[in-house]
Amino acid sequence: MADCGTSQVNSGDGELDEKIAEWLSLDKYPASIAEVTQMIKEMKFDELRQMMMSPLSFGTAGLRSRMGAGFNRINDLTIIQATQGLCRYLEALFPDVKERGVVVGYDARHNSERFAQRTSNVFTSQGIPVYLMSEITPTPFVPYSVVKYKCACGVMVTASHNPKDDNGYKVYLDNGAQIKSPHDKGISQCIEENKVPWKDSWELCISSPLIRDPFMEICASYYEDIKKYSHYSEENSRTKLKYTFTPMHGVGQRFAELAFEAFNLPPFVSVREQMVPDPEFPTVRYPNPEEGKSALDLAMKTASENNCTVILANDPDSDRMALAEKQPNGQWKVFSGNETGSMFGWWAFTCHKRQHAELYPGSSVYMIASTVSSKMLQAMAKEEGFLFEETLTGFKWMGNLACDLMAQGKTVLFSFEEAIGFMFGTNVLDKDGISAAVVMAEMASYLNRHGLTLTEQLNKLYKRYGVHVSNNSYYLCYSPLTITKIFDRIRTLENGQYPSACGPYRLSGIRDLTAGYDNTKPDNKPILPVSKSSQMITFYFENGCVATLRTSGTEPKIKYYTELACKPGDNVDIPTANQTLQNIVNRIVQEYLQPEVNNLTPKQD
Repeated sequence: MADCGTSQVNSGDGELDEKIAEWLSLDKYPASIAEVTQMIKEMKFDELRQMMMSPLSFGTAGLRSRMGAGFNRINDLTIIQATQGLCRYLEALFPDVKERGVVVGYDARHNSERFAQRTSNVFTSQGIPVYLMSEITPTPFVPYSVVKYKCACGVMVTASHNPKDDNGYKVYLDNGAQIKSPHDKGISQCIEENKVPWKDSWELCISSPLIRDPFMEICASYYEDIKKYSHYSEENSRTKLKYTFTPMHGVGQRFAELAFEAFNLPPFVSVREQMVPDPEFPTVRYPNPEEGKSALDLAMKTASENNCTVILANDPDSDRMALAEKQPNGQWKVFSGNETGSMFGWWAFTCHKRQHAELYPGSSVYMIASTVSSKMLQAMAKEEGFLFEETLTGFKWMGNLACDLMAQGKTVLFSFEEAIGFMFGTNVLDKDGISAAVVMAEMASYLNRHGLTLTEQLNKLYKRYGVHVSNNSYYLCYSPLTITKIFDRIRTLENGQYPSACGPYRLSGIRDLTAGYDNTKPDNKPILPVSKSSQMITFYFENGCVATLRTSGTEPKIKYYTELACKPGDNVDIPTANQTLQNIVNRIVQEYLQPEVNNLTPKQD
């Protein structure tokens, strides 16, 4: 069947028949060949059309999709095609790529190890050496390794916190940061030009002399490097605080244990049902700690049974970290990414000031956050004397900005995004859930010794820098045409112009990073990069609220991010601020998104 021609496939759609024949002429993996031939026999042509007719799009997040046969899925052939394109792009970009090599890692999902081996073999078939991790590894270890070994790039096979049927292919460039434009476009073009597997691309052999296992060396180096972020190693061993940690069936258990050892912290209590890697993710509906209490039910049960008051959770590839704390009433508070990021920011400059007081105030110390994240770091910067930079959403922007600042001799203390992504320091130029978990544990222990909980410390920050409350969520929308209609309507809502208010709430400005418009700037041109390929509009309200509507790059979602930032001395309590913000969110949803009119599905709690 591997030589099947269009005459043997009679779907009634000539283009589909050609695509199926093309697939079967290129694919050599028995399972996916069998999958396609069985679907042909069962005449599942609608499903085949979805799988075959629209190719995977290689973007700044690399590739991410469901696993299975077809040009629109993650499978052995699409992994080979992606690697061939990446290989040719690297050869053009780095004349010394055969000396520098690449790093390849993988998580514990179905097929990840084999996909990593496929990736490695394509590179070695062209004489490019590969540092291939011999075991499952946290995503942050790949960008860390790229910098340590001065490689041309790194590839991590992971779908992070996506459902179990998904997988992905994440690419880092030589600076250790995720690729950004125009590299994604260049790689995509090279993939298109190298779709036919090369002579040796289907070989699966990891005994090549060009493949080296860096796993143990990287582990030793990484944990030695994160020790510089531990400021209370001696006191840590005596902490009375007890932690529960869960890797959510992912890779993190072993690596979090080693991090606690590096910081001289006592062992945490493990969530036994989730501590062993399991690609089926049997105990959670979604393996995503950002989903809050529903994802942390077992961790809360374990913590309560063991008198633990702090929960730390990684997503399956350990690049993100969730945080929860038991309250006096016995309930659990799950901190938002913005709340956790605010505490990390305070801790970062507090520890840095203790060692480098002469740098404050100064122009060499920075913190970074994405534009949809809390403005709390900005408020801190004004008070404390460090500098704050804002980027587009995603660590590809923050990691590359941090790299640029470091090249100028600047110090980047901390970067974060509201989606529980934290980059403490610059050991890794991407979010790192392992270092985030152990730094947070040390911070919590420090506060405990001083008679404070994390919640109490957060309230102290609000008192000093102003109450900042956020309200973020999303609606599902499976129609690109509907999404375009929603955003185009907003742009012409008021007599063909942008709106000047949302219900009773007056707007002071609007920034549209799709259309390239920002009326808060003298020339109406935004500072942040503009992209017509995605929708993103930010609304600035006169009462201090900032709200952003944007589409997701990897999921069929319209996301909203809102924050009400009060000033110190405003005497606004948190419940009042939250209610005001909820009223604004309700208006935005009703007047701008119109979920009933547009058939939008709200987030399911």
